[in-house]
Amino acid sequence: MPVTKRYLLQMFMTLKHITATVVDRNNCDIVATASTVERAFKNAMEYGRSGNAKVASVVGEVLARRLKLKGLDEGQGSVIHADVRKEIEKKGLKNQTKVWAIVDALKNNGVKIIIDDNNDDVKGVKRPF
Repeated sequence: MPVTKRYLLQMFMTLKHITATVVDRNNCDIVATASTVERAFKNAMEYGRSGNAKVASVVGEVLARRLKLKGLDEGQGSVIHADVRKEIEKKGLKNQTKVWAIVDALKNNGVKIIIDDNNDDVKGVKRPF
């Protein structure tokens, strides 16, 4: 049975690392992922700082490039859903700039992304800019 929101953006953040993953919920498969744990990111980071919003936007850009290689930047069925409120609730308000940086980087690089705002009762989660 196919799922209506087929592709889902998931983010994982720690003090040192940021990971963004797009999951295909129909096939239970990871489509593309980008993380600061990768060697290319580690070599490019300035003084080992890999947990700020600037780095989060780079993670989003790399993820967008990998999604384009998979062909998920075009077509009707290749829309990626992101529940930003849920991600910010899980990560805390201090990480909301990182969450929005990843989402904006995906949008700016041509990936079609839909922001799901089903939880209107959540207070205090606003876009920082």
